[in-house]
Amino acid sequence: MKFAARMSRLGTETAFEVLAKAKRLEAQGRDIVHLEIGQPDFPTPAHVVEAGCKAMRDGHTGYTPAPGLPEAREAIAEHVSKTLGIEATADEVVVTPGAKPIMFFAFLAFVEEGDEVVYPDPGFPIYESMLDFVGAKRVPFVLQASDGFRLDVDRLERLITDRTRLLILNSPGNPTGGMVRPDDLPRLAAICRRHDVVVLSDEIYSRILFDGRHASIAAEDDMRERTIVLDGFSKTYAMTGWRLGYGVMPKAWATKFSQLQVNSTSCTANFVQRAGIAALRGPQDSVVSMVEEFRRRRDLIVSLLNDVPGFRCHKPGGSFYVFPDVRAAGLPSQELANRLLEEAGVACLSGTCFGSHGEGFLRFSFANSQPNIREGIRRVRECVEGVAARR
Repeated sequence: MKFAARMSRLGTETAFEVLAKAKRLEAQGRDIVHLEIGQPDFPTPAHVVEAGCKAMRDGHTGYTPAPGLPEAREAIAEHVSKTLGIEATADEVVVTPGAKPIMFFAFLAFVEEGDEVVYPDPGFPIYESMLDFVGAKRVPFVLQASDGFRLDVDRLERLITDRTRLLILNSPGNPTGGMVRPDDLPRLAAICRRHDVVVLSDEIYSRILFDGRHASIAAEDDMRERTIVLDGFSKTYAMTGWRLGYGVMPKAWATKFSQLQVNSTSCTANFVQRAGIAALRGPQDSVVSMVEEFRRRRDLIVSLLNDVPGFRCHKPGGSFYVFPDVRAAGLPSQELANRLLEEAGVACLSGTCFGSHGEGFLRFSFANSQPNIREGIRRVRECVEGVAARR
């Protein structure tokens, strides 16, 4: 059978491919340290699990309205209003099975074939994959290690043209942990208003912050009417397998996104949404303790990586990733990542998984325990020193 041409334009998320390869090696008896996957190693909070179980026991296992349960949308609107400083209402919220559908819906709803979309590089790989799928013209804005991987507003403005339809922001960012500075947001907002650009603000790591404060472009003057805030429960509440995300946007846009949901996933699981309500309205102590542990892990892995010959590691302001510069180690990123997995038993990702400007970098997730991080980077150092000795 011949597939539609568009399928050749669809990419993947390499973290899952590397995870699968690592699992195959483990099945063969290899000991692998997992520093590749962006999944918190903490349990979902007990009160959230109980809320989901209770919902199932109470019979909440049927369909819901396409945009989400009214009470779930209300809880999300309250949370967003409180944390982002905007006045969100339930009819501006669309609840989705994971946050990725919000990305896809945004591209389908706003981007015509040939329209330009500005996005971060290095950046989350699904941006490029979905943009290629819908036939958009990719316009990457390069995040540089010398700038701490922060967005440079002057360089970004030079990329905007009369064909620019959408700007993707991700702060804190994957894979770099870089952040958009709050004092850059007014200028960014002015650029978007002047050029009539829609913003997809990916804020999935907004609660996992170590430095400064999170600020959303949606809170800037007149930006609510042109911004989609994307967020979810996977990272903050260790709910990756629950598949629960949402978008906050103007009411008219939410109606269109609901149409896309009807035509794709129908709705988000009823009992999962009820667990999400418990997560937002219940105690937040588990989130606080998780972020503090991530802070300790960040400091540890940055220190250890900076002792590896040929590695230079910036300290990220948020997320649970580091993105060290490994160019001085003397191997292309993918070859080095392959050697670390196959020879050292350390699973990580090549920077090229996140765009062409990721060459010369690796991504390590520190969503693993401190003992595993110590052992993993010990193996990295040993492998890199061995490579240098053989050159």
